[in-house]
Order: sequence, then C-alpha cells, then structure tokens
Amino acid sequence: MIGGAEVAVKEITDRLRDFEFDLICARIKKELPVHEKIGNVEVWRVGGGRGKSDKFLLPWRGFKLAKKLHREKRYDAIWAIMASFGGLAAARFKKHFPEIPYLLTLQEGDTPQHIRSRARWLGSGYDAMFRRADHLTAISEYLKEFARKHQAGAGIDLIPNGVDMKLFSVKDNEVEELTNLKKELKKGERDKFIVHTGRLTQKNGLEQIIRALPFLPEQFKFLVVGGGADLEKLKDLAQELRVGERVIFAGEFPHPQMVKYLKISDVFVRPSLSEGLGNSFLEAMALGVPVIGTRVGGIPDFLRNEETGLFCEIGDPQDLAQKIKKLFSDDDLRQRIVDNGKKLIAEKYDWDQIVKKMKNIFNKLSVKKYE
Repeated sequence: MIGGAEVAVKEITDRLRDFEFDLICARIKKELPVHEKIGNVEVWRVGGGRGKSDKFLLPWRGFKLAKKLHREKRYDAIWAIMASFGGLAAARFKKHFPEIPYLLTLQEGDTPQHIRSRARWLGSGYDAMFRRADHLTAISEYLKEFARKHQAGAGIDLIPNGVDMKLFSVKDNEVEELTNLKKELKKGERDKFIVHTGRLTQKNGLEQIIRALPFLPEQFKFLVVGGGADLEKLKDLAQELRVGERVIFAGEFPHPQMVKYLKISDVFVRPSLSEGLGNSFLEAMALGVPVIGTRVGGIPDFLRNEETGLFCEIGDPQDLAQKIKKLFSDDDLRQRIVDNGKKLIAEKYDWDQIVKKMKNIFNKLSVKKYE
C-alpha cells in the first residue's frame, strides 16, 4: 500500500545511514512477514494479518512492542507518521517514557470528513497525539494549520515531500524502451495521454476525468496507473459513458516502472477532493508533464494557476475538459507551465534538500533527550 507517506519514509530513511530506524506498523495481510529489513529500516508488523482489525488494535499492540524494543535498544526518539493509529501508539509511548522526544509528521491526504470520523473513533487520544509532541513537521501549509487547530503546542516546521531527481529525468538510453511502451499502449502520433498515477480512491476524483472524456476530442485518452478500491467502479463508469476504449487501466507497478508511464504522457490530472500535498503532481512536474489540479489541501503550495499548472473546479467535468483543451491550444502557456514546474521542483522539492532538514530535526531531538 504505497502512497506519499510511505514513499517519504523510504526516501528519508534511505538517505540517513548514520541513523537506525525501527518501524512498527499493522500487519494487515497474513502473507506479510512479522519482521524484515527494508533498506535502512527494521520493519516490525503486529497483528494476525486480519486487515482493519490489526489497524484498529495498533495503538495497543504497537505501544506494547515499542516498549519491549525500547528496553533492548534505548531509543533516542520516537517518530509518528500521521495522526492516526500508529500515532496514538507513539503518543502512549511518550506518556509512558516522557524523557524520550516525540516527533509527529503530518502527511494526511484524507477528506476532512474521513479525518473527523477517525478522530471520533480515537476519542481524546486524537488531540493527545498533537499535545504530547515535542516537535511537529507538516508537508503543507494546510496541514500546518491543521496541527494548530488540534492544540499542537510545540514548534511546527513545514517540510514537504520531494522528488528523486535522478529517477525523474528522461535518459537517452530509455528512448527505445519508451517507444515500445507507446506501441504497447497503442498511442498514435495524434493521441494525447491524460495520466493519473496513484491510488484509485474516491478522494482523488478520478470519476471526473472519465466524465470529462465525452467533452474532449477522440485523441484524448485516459491512462490510469495504479490500483485501489474504485477500480471496478471506474471501469463500469467508462463503459456506461461509452468511453471504454479511451480509458487504459495499465495496472499497479513498482515506483521506478510507474515513472515510465509518466514519461510517455502529455498531462497529469488529479481533480482531488482532498490532498495533504500531492507527491504525484510533483513527480509529473519534475518530468516536464504539465499538471491540472484543484484548490484543496496542500496543492496551492506548489500549483500557481497558469504558472506551474492549471486549476479546475471540483466535480465539474466540463470545466476540466476546458482546462485540458486550453493547455493544448496555447503552446506558450503549456511551455511556461512545464518550465516553471521543473524549476520549482529542482529548487524546493529535491529529496536531498528535504532530508537535510529532517536530519537537523532528528539531531536536535536527540540532543534534547540528554539536556
């Protein structure tokens, strides 16, 4: 289950070789091992592989395991990714071991309604995750303000997610491979691929893209890269609207392979209902693929209308179709968006720069422990 938060953890921990990390999470699937090493991280999964029940019990099981491991390893800090079930385990650990610094990183991309329903389930523990933190980071201004609303009393740093600039560039030796991929997907010379990479969930607004196709010329096709709960629903909608032949469900791939689909595409679209930041936008921009998104969550942090992308209205397929047409009818506009987008990513969203900031925070927290 790879999303922005998971990518961030991998990118950050891979680059911090002078730190050791234990990751405690819910097992969720029986085929997942209880313990393994991934990159620079020892992964510990708790539960019997029973899906949501493992997630709901993570605050107790995760805390119990963290306490046991702490006796053996003597942790210098505890780091919670998102104010969720794992975050509650971290907050309980902090209450039990108040001398251990606790960092909370907000990566939430869910709708406000979903966050509120989770907060109700977690009860008073939800705000405790924010109050007990010695420091917080947020990937967008939206989430920074969200932390303040939930009584976060410690300092909050804005540290966005980033892009691996080595991975997100077109290399000379890839030309033949990308040409073959276009042939495999039957992309003609006049065809324009509207691409979406990421989870197929309601909050990403993918229905709106399919509903926009009848308002676009035949050469515009929707390339769907990813998997998720809404896959069959989206397939049915494409057939219902008689655009099935223009929607390509490519499937779900490891990150490096997914990038190849971005490289043969013409515009990235995600009409989000909610968004913590939007890693997929950043990745498309790094490759010179223009982006279209909505004014929600953290998207306005990087998307400036007609400068680094285009905004579309939520739930309005005709407006989305008009924005796509505008992008391909104005060469100067499209090139400006591409150039500005690539420049912005290089200046603000390179993982190497972001990891330096995280390292400073980890070091400060470790020092605080011994003060």
